[in-house]
Amino acid sequence: MTKLTLHVVAIDDTVAGIRTLTLARADGAALPSFTPGSHVVIEHTGGANAYSLTGESNAPSEYVVSVLECPAGRGGSRWIHRELRLGDTVVVHSPRSAFAPVSRARRHLLIAAGIGITPMVSHLRSARRWGRDVRLLYVFRERRGAYVDEIRSLTENASFFTDRAVFLAALTTTLATQPFGTHAYLCGPNHFIDDVLAVATELGWPLGRIHIEHFGGELAPGDPFEVELHSDGTVFTVESGVSLLESLTAHGYVIPNLCRQGVCGECRVPVRSGVVQHRDLFLTDDERRDSMMACVSRGSGRVELDL
Repeated sequence: MTKLTLHVVAIDDTVAGIRTLTLARADGAALPSFTPGSHVVIEHTGGANAYSLTGESNAPSEYVVSVLECPAGRGGSRWIHRELRLGDTVVVHSPRSAFAPVSRARRHLLIAAGIGITPMVSHLRSARRWGRDVRLLYVFRERRGAYVDEIRSLTENASFFTDRAVFLAALTTTLATQPFGTHAYLCGPNHFIDDVLAVATELGWPLGRIHIEHFGGELAPGDPFEVELHSDGTVFTVESGVSLLESLTAHGYVIPNLCRQGVCGECRVPVRSGVVQHRDLFLTDDERRDSMMACVSRGSGRVELDL
């Protein structure tokens, strides 16, 4: 994974609780292009966190991310809000996407809550560039909406909500009236995603046309599962609420790790057999055939690891 050392060239605190950073090379040279819906991992004093890129994706001169302050989080947002200053340098992993627009989709329906709007902004930029049919539903708390003016400049097909009941009513109507071939993209807190999925399922939406970007650190505890290590036949149980990474460490195995959110790729472990519940934002579909991210993904029944 390529790492970039970038400078903080702008900070915007216009929206309460949300800090927007603009990052660039010292010489202003172009940065690697990225797929709409991509994120970057930013290293901080306590580890690393992933943040969606909201700026221009084609040979950009800067990367732009917006970070919601989460006092009870893993520390990344506190560091960005309280310690990072204009002119500081940060280490950024090259962009990666697990939330790209589906090129064959007849229409792209973007549904976001709160800071979950961030990956949708690059989707909107891409849709405008390529002339794709796009719609957006965005719900947020009063005076806490991010990118509202920019969204209005990117599309005329955006609807904004600050009332949950009004949003849910509009959501039901919208999901019920989409043309065949529409793909939906969801990003926001888990309870929001659950609400949208419940409505979509009731209306008969196939899961293959619904794409989800979860917030890091909000994963459910999951059911216990067994792990067998191929090298020595060791078998142990990963309990509910305990990660595979934590269990491996407790049994004396040293697994490289950094973000503990399934975004950096450091704790990837090889899988020989078994059913894996993939929860990461790093591995491709092909890589998931024989790998899993120990920090967030879980097994079902028994999983044999090539360790």
